[in-house]
Amino acid sequence: QVQVVESGGGLVQPGGSLRLSCVASGFVFRLATMGWYRQAPGKQRELVATITSGGANTNYADSVKGRFTISRDNTKNTVYLQMNSLKFEDSDVYYCYGRQNNRDYWGQGTQVTVSS
Repeated sequence: QVQVVESGGGLVQPGGSLRLSCVASGFVFRLATMGWYRQAPGKQRELVATITSGGANTNYADSVKGRFTISRDNTKNTVYLQMNSLKFEDSDVYYCYGRQNNRDYWGQGTQVTVSS
C-alpha cells in the first residue's frame, strides 16, 4: 500500500521559515523522482520543486528560486522542502509528489499560511 505523508505546515509570519517533510512508502523511493507542488483554492496545482532519485538534480519554480531548497534522504524515504523568506503569496496547500516507473503518487497535502 502506497503512503505519502506530508508534515511541517503551519502558520508563519512573512519573512519566516518552515520545513516540510514527506515520508513515502509502498514504492521504490530511492528510484523515484520526488517533488513538491502547491495549490490555492480555485487554482491549478503548480510545481514548486523537484529532485531526481539520487538527489543530484533539482528544479524550482521561478517564484521560489533562492528561497526554497528541496532535499532528500533515501535512507529515510523522506523528501524535504526548506522554505525561507516566506511571502504572503506562498500560502497554499503543499503536496508531496513521487514518480517511479511512470506511476504518480500524491500525498494529502499540508497547509502553509503566511500571515502577520
